[in-house]
Amino acid sequence: MGKNNAVFLEMIEWFDPTGEEMVHRIPEKGSGEIKFGAQLVVRESQVGVFFYNGKAIQVFGPGRHTLKTGNIPVLNKIMAIPWGFTSPLRAEVYYVNMKVFTGWKWGTRHPVAFKDSELGLIRIRAFGQFTVQVVQPLLFVNSIVGTVPSLSTMDITEYFSDLLVSRLNDHLGEHLDSIFNLPGTYAELSKGLQQRLQQDLARFGLAMPHMFINSITPPQEVQRAIDDRSKLGLFKDLGDLTRLKTAMAVEKAADNPAASGQGMGMGLGMMMPAMLSQYFQPQARSSEASPTTDQQICPDCGHSLSRNAHFCMYCGHQILVFRKCTNCAKNLTPNAKFCVRCGTPAEQKESSRKCPHCSADILSNSVFCNQCGERI
Repeated sequence: MGKNNAVFLEMIEWFDPTGEEMVHRIPEKGSGEIKFGAQLVVRESQVGVFFYNGKAIQVFGPGRHTLKTGNIPVLNKIMAIPWGFTSPLRAEVYYVNMKVFTGWKWGTRHPVAFKDSELGLIRIRAFGQFTVQVVQPLLFVNSIVGTVPSLSTMDITEYFSDLLVSRLNDHLGEHLDSIFNLPGTYAELSKGLQQRLQQDLARFGLAMPHMFINSITPPQEVQRAIDDRSKLGLFKDLGDLTRLKTAMAVEKAADNPAASGQGMGMGLGMMMPAMLSQYFQPQARSSEASPTTDQQICPDCGHSLSRNAHFCMYCGHQILVFRKCTNCAKNLTPNAKFCVRCGTPAEQKESSRKCPHCSADILSNSVFCNQCGERI
């Protein structure tokens, strides 16, 4: 394929040796002179997006497909003489990996603010894992990939990790009143956060099949307060708890007679149990089943459709999504100038926002600020 291939037709296929590449363009350098009759081979876990003269022409599913361009073998070089033997009829194929990418980790690089109903404003850290899958390959290429020759999971993990942390702060602010109520709520919090993130990922043609919160860690002093509060439930009054701690301090001092003088003094201040990290364990995976391989979901109404359907039989919407409205996420047609739902110009970019309380940068539709914890 390219400038030196004037006679032979192309046989186009792609294999991912790393398992981490989401999109790969052929040819890798610039565009190509793909000829009329070239064969495109797409595997079961792939989708081929064919661009011709700068526009997306078709999305090809698994199988062998014949590409149609204006480049005729031998003749295309003769016709390209005015352009220095380089045909102006350019074409390229973007292979999109449709598998579920696992093992994506997210976490708070810095503690975020959380307004606790009992403790006031505290800083918390959170960590977890999530999976990502491309569900709208053309929208993904147009919105994320652009014209780069390839895109791996490492290229976009940081952005989606930051997005997830911001949405976590909103979700905790709306569904958790106090850190004391964290144990036993991880599965519910994970499911709700996953549903909230689906709306953000849909703007890029992505879906999140699974999302797990492994731990939400408050400061050490808050962990000690939670531990003391759990102990109170074992005693009828504070006197029993005080006597228990005193006995534990005496026992510890007896085990170390040489340092008993210091041990008695320090023992009372160091009787807190281990931190509550053992409570923050990964929750069970979601039992919701993903669509079968012979089905797809309408991006507008959500009904299940045949894998080969080009239009939804329920709402008439075109299955192939080119782009979405930056204001309301409505699917837009290729030549749309304005959104039919909210009237926003189709070319308008998503604007950044600042917290009115602390002036920190936040996402356009954030509910709580990560820096000060106040509601926007």
